[in-house]
Amino acid sequence: MSTFDWLNAHAFTVLGQEVIWSDMVGNTLGLIALALGWRRSLWTWPAQLVSGVVLVAAYASAQLSGGVGKQLLVIGVAVWGWRQWRNGKRRTGDGTLAVRFATPRERGLLAAGTVLGTLAVGGLFTAVPSLSWSPWPDAYIFVGTLAAMVAQARGLVEFWFAWMLVDVVGVPLAFSSGLPFSGLVYVIYFVLVLWGLRDWWLHTRRQPAAAPAGAPPQPVPAGAAATETSA
Repeated sequence: MSTFDWLNAHAFTVLGQEVIWSDMVGNTLGLIALALGWRRSLWTWPAQLVSGVVLVAAYASAQLSGGVGKQLLVIGVAVWGWRQWRNGKRRTGDGTLAVRFATPRERGLLAAGTVLGTLAVGGLFTAVPSLSWSPWPDAYIFVGTLAAMVAQARGLVEFWFAWMLVDVVGVPLAFSSGLPFSGLVYVIYFVLVLWGLRDWWLHTRRQPAAAPAGAPPQPVPAGAAATETSA
């Protein structure tokens, strides 16, 4: 039996639907990646990358070409996100990752990119029905996931809100697509998202204001490091 055949083999049955190994393993890794992201660990990106690789098999078995394409993009964004966080941790000097709220311009760009991207991908999925069983919900999740990952890579608290919006559509779509484990994972995602949002939000209040990515480093006032450590 090939690796692809094993990944798409039956693992167990839940709620009357069969769960395949790729669906279970890929989404479990996705949960681990989200938990690592909550803790601002650099390992969140390798975990996300491996999750994407495994989920390619899951979506291929469900004949969801659009889902396969999404996971391929997720793999690419995971590589970029890892580089962004690695450089960000180097800039702080103490190995931590600075997180912040997006500027009004960044929020506008993310929102506009998500809307336009959803329209473009939804139009493509509608024109080529073989790419997706549910063109518009799938396009929404496709683009929303990428928007969330881009915001996460930039250390923006808004990435948690993006994941919430993805979950609202992701749960029913996963169950209707015959991937019940994915649906259950989306429910757990939502709980982790709430905890992660709270943690990142509080973290922004315990650190100096973080400059947008690419901005020159700001001088640290004398004694600031000691104050942060004692807190």
